[in-house]
Amino acid sequence: MWQDIALSIILVLLNIALVPQIIKGFKTKKKNIAFSTGLITVTGIYFAAFIYFTLNLYFSVVIELIGGTLWFILFIQSIIYRKN
Repeated sequence: MWQDIALSIILVLLNIALVPQIIKGFKTKKKNIAFSTGLITVTGIYFAAFIYFTLNLYFSVVIELIGGTLWFILFIQSIIYRKN
């Protein structure tokens, strides 16, 4: 399906945009996002991956799971670096 490829490309670009934010968090040891933002985003992304799976959009599922994991790292950073 062309939709699967289009969504995958968009999601890859969005995931690439998260990498500098994660690296910044590790370098500065500072909380960069709010706890609630991370929690809601991670939950939403994993639900979206499930929805893509039910639509047989398998490339999008894989890329969305990667994005969810990147957001999960940011979420964990918001917990670990809470006091900074």
